[in-house]
Amino acid sequence: MEEVELVTSDDFDLKKIFGCGQCFRWKEDPDGGYTGVALGRAARVRRVGERILITGTGDGAQSLWRGYFDLDRDYRSLREKVCVDEYMRAASDFGAGIRILNQDRWETLCSFIISQCNNIPRIKKIVESLCRAFGDETELEGREYFTFPGASRLAPLSEGDLAPVRCGYRAQYILSAARAVDSGALDLEALSKTDLVTAKRALMALPGIGEKVANCVILFSLRIGAAFPVDVWMRKAIAQHYPQSFDPAVFGENAGLAQQYMFYYQRENP
Repeated sequence: MEEVELVTSDDFDLKKIFGCGQCFRWKEDPDGGYTGVALGRAARVRRVGERILITGTGDGAQSLWRGYFDLDRDYRSLREKVCVDEYMRAASDFGAGIRILNQDRWETLCSFIISQCNNIPRIKKIVESLCRAFGDETELEGREYFTFPGASRLAPLSEGDLAPVRCGYRAQYILSAARAVDSGALDLEALSKTDLVTAKRALMALPGIGEKVANCVILFSLRIGAAFPVDVWMRKAIAQHYPQSFDPAVFGENAGLAQQYMFYYQRENP
C-alpha cells in the first residue's frame, strides 16, 4: 500500500481539523490517526512528529494532499492577525492546529444541506448512507469504502430514490442543488472566483439554503475567507463575549478562520 509523507509546522492537529465541524467523512482510529474518504480517495492519515503520513493515495498524491490540508499557508501568522482582543487570543491559542480544508465543492454543498437542523453523528450517518447508495466503491487496506456521489449521479433521481438514505425533507433540497450544479445553472468553480456577497446570493437562490449553510459552503469549499457561519455555538460565543456589538468584518479576509477558533473554543468549553 502506497504511503505519502508530508512535512508540516506546529499548526496541524488532526483532532481539531476533523473535529471543528467542517467535514463529515473522517473517523478517528485507535492510534490517533484518521481514516476517511476525500477527493474521491480513501486514505488513512496520521501525524508522527513533524511528518504527516497518508496511506492509500494514487497519482499526484503529494500536491493533492498538500492542497487539501492547506499546508502551504502560514497559520501561525494568520492566528496573530485574528487576535484582536484577549478573548480571540485565548480562542486562537486553544484552536491552534485547525486548518481550513480545501474540500470538493459539490460534496461540501450537499453535506451542509444535510447538516440543517441536524447533529453531527446523524449528519455523518446520512452522508455515509448517501455514499454507500450512490457513490463508487473504493478500497483501502482490504476494507470497502465509497466515494461521494457527483451531482450528475444524483440529479436524475427522485425524492423516493433518496428515501433509504433517510434525509427527510432535505431530499428535495439535495436534488434541487444537484440539478443546478449538473446543468451548470450553479457554477461552483466560477463562484470561487467571486466575492462573498456574490457567492452568498447565488447559493441562497437555491431552495432550502439559508445564510448559515451558504457561509459554510463558501468558507469550506469556495475558499472565500471572509465568510463567517453563525450557528447555535457561535450565537452563544457572541452573546457571551461581545454582548454590545459584533462585526466579523473586524477580521477581514480571515473572518472564517476566526470563526473556526471561536466555534471550537465555545463547543469544547461550554
